[in-house]
Order: sequence, then C-alpha cells, then structure tokens
Amino acid sequence: MRELVEHTDTMAAGVGEAVLEQAPSSARRMTLNMGPQHPSTHGVLRIVLELDGETIISAVPDVGFLHTGIEKECEVKTWQQVVTLTDRVDYLSNLANNLVYALAVEKLIGDIEIPPKAQWMRVMLAEFSRIQSHLVWLGTHALDIGAMTVFFYCFREREDILRIFEMFSGQRMMTSYIRIGGLALEPPRGWQQRVGKFINAFPSKVDEYENLLNSNPIWKQRTQGVGLAPLEDLLDLGVTGPMIRAAGVKWDIRKSEPYSSYDKFDFDIPVHQGNDVFSRYRVRLEEMRQSGRIIKQALEGMPEGAWQADAPKIVLPEREKMKTQMEALIYHFKIVTEGFRVPAGEVYQCVESPRGEIGYYVVSNGTSRPHRVFMRTPSFGNLQALPALLEGHLIADSIASLGSMDFVLGDVDR
Repeated sequence: MRELVEHTDTMAAGVGEAVLEQAPSSARRMTLNMGPQHPSTHGVLRIVLELDGETIISAVPDVGFLHTGIEKECEVKTWQQVVTLTDRVDYLSNLANNLVYALAVEKLIGDIEIPPKAQWMRVMLAEFSRIQSHLVWLGTHALDIGAMTVFFYCFREREDILRIFEMFSGQRMMTSYIRIGGLALEPPRGWQQRVGKFINAFPSKVDEYENLLNSNPIWKQRTQGVGLAPLEDLLDLGVTGPMIRAAGVKWDIRKSEPYSSYDKFDFDIPVHQGNDVFSRYRVRLEEMRQSGRIIKQALEGMPEGAWQADAPKIVLPEREKMKTQMEALIYHFKIVTEGFRVPAGEVYQCVESPRGEIGYYVVSNGTSRPHRVFMRTPSFGNLQALPALLEGHLIADSIASLGSMDFVLGDVDR
C-alpha cells in the first residue's frame, strides 16, 4: 500500500511540474491586497500587488479611504475658521499646515507685519512638530520591522512634546495655535523652563535610538540596500523631503526659500547618498538633531515684544480690552460673526514639513471666505513613487520600503 501511494505522489509531482513548465508566466502570477486592513497601512491605504513568486511585478496604490473633502470645505468657512481645517490635513504635523496657510493669507493681505517674537515662536513650534512627527515615524517604522523597544522610547519623548503643545494652546494635537496675524494665545508663563528642560536632554535621547539601531544586524539587513529607486524617477515624480535628501539631493525650503525668519537660524541640511531605507532613517534622525539646534537658538534668542500683529480688523483683540473698550468689542463681534475681507488675488506659499514640501495655492475674490484653497501635500507626491520602490523587489521588503516613505493619509485624502 505504501509503495502504491509513493508511486501515485511521484506521478502527480511530475504532472504538476509539466503543467508549470507549459503554463505562461502570467498564469503563475498572483494578485494580492496589501491593506487596508494590514497594520502597516494603518487602515486607510490599499496597495494592489501583482506577484511572481516572492517578487513584486507591479504595485498600484488605491487611496480614498480617508477622504475628508477639506479643500472644498475651506470655501464655506471664514478665513480664520479654515485654520482648524488645516490641523486635520497632516495630523502629525498640524503646525506646519497652520503656518503655510497663515503665511499665504498674510501674503494676500499684504500690509500686515508679523512681529519678530511671533515669527520666532512659529519657527520653534514648527520644529517641535517636526521632531514629534519623526518620533512617531521612527517608533512605528521600527515596530513594523520588528523592533519594539524603539517604539516605547520614541513615544516617551513625543509625550513630552505634546505636553508642551498643551501648555501653549490647551490642545495636544489639533492646536490651531498659529493664526493669521500671529499666534492664537500669548505664550504661557514658564514656557522657557519647560522647553529648556526638554531640549537640553533631547540629544542624549537620539543617541539612545542610534545605539539601539545603528549597529543592530537585523535592522541593517532589513534596511540597507532595500527600497531603492532611481533618482531620476524620484525627481520626475516630484518627491521631496527626507526621501529626496536621502538620495543625495540637498533641497530644503527652509534654506532655498526662507520664511518666518528661518534665515536667522544656523542649521544644516542632512543629506545621504544611499537612497535606501537605511539612508532615510539616517536623514530623519539627523533632522531631529538639527531641529533641536533651531529650538535651542529660538529659546536663547527669543525677541521681546508683541506676539500678534497690530491689525485690529484682522486679529481678535485681547480679552481685557474687549471688556473695557467699545471699539475692541465691536471688532471682536465683527471678526467672529462676519470674518474679515481679504483683497482679491491669488498666491502660492510653501514650507518644509516633516514629509517634504507643502504648498498652499490660495485664491481670494475679495470676500470674507476663500474662493479656492488648493493644497500641494508632500505625502500625495511622495506616494506616487511607491511603485518605483516596490516593483522588482521581494514582498518581504515591502513593509520596510512602505514605512520609509513616512506618508500620512490625511495628507493624501484631503
């Protein structure tokens, strides 16, 4: 009986091999959904993979699971109300979106001067936002690859930053703190001590991340030489941020087109040549160090003076003035109920977010509401490079390549 079974298995194996040899290569391919249920796609991204064995032949991103319609909703809000919508575009770097929108509207208004203190405070908070965004990326990216300890370390520091945001604005994430004309609230008492305590200790925390990962053989094997894409393709697709700097291109809006007093700060632009997952990791880690340098300079050299522009028709008056001065009460009532008018025109403003270049194209028709707000978000541009990163590589490397892009789907499905 055993001999009969063995003989039958041998014949079946021979027939199977013959069928595979005769079948065309396309018949051996398999279509696989990566996401949206996969933990590494965070429930909002689907990638349709076509596999030939373990090799990815094609990768097609399918977006729209998180669609919010924020751009259209901007058209029915007053200029100041739109700030709360910008928080929700890139919810890991809301202050960068606050800032680029405020700069665009201020450019349309034209005759409004932002005090130096407000500009420096904007820079400091934007760099805090960059650090906490990179911390979320590093922690979740390491967790996707299998390094759990780094996740807890990164969220330890992120929690400190969120508490600083809460100290300034009363909110941990959707702060809406950067407003047209300056800041939402006066910086709180004691912020210097809280910021100083964090930023003096932070470089040693980055050393801890590096000690855990830089020489880890598993981390290096999973990241070095993985996620390669031709530089020409990245440039053609408009990829920006750490991804393009990890490919050797030294491009950063903070240096090329300085805004909000960035030209007064001393910092470097990290660049690596590897163009792989490991190089993107190295660039982001170094960016955290440079952001720490900027924050320390802002802390030590923060100008004195006003934190809002002297523009009573645009900026809400102080609460005490509103209670004692009729003119301030009238301005408050009109701004809250009607908003303020912005001269007709159009403008494009860009800043450097943690994910790359984010630009707002804002059109005004002279009313108290935007006519059009178009957002050029870095995650949407960078996501176009996903097929170039995945096609021709093993499916086992797909999660590392995917995570190295650091896209936020709110940034894509806006």
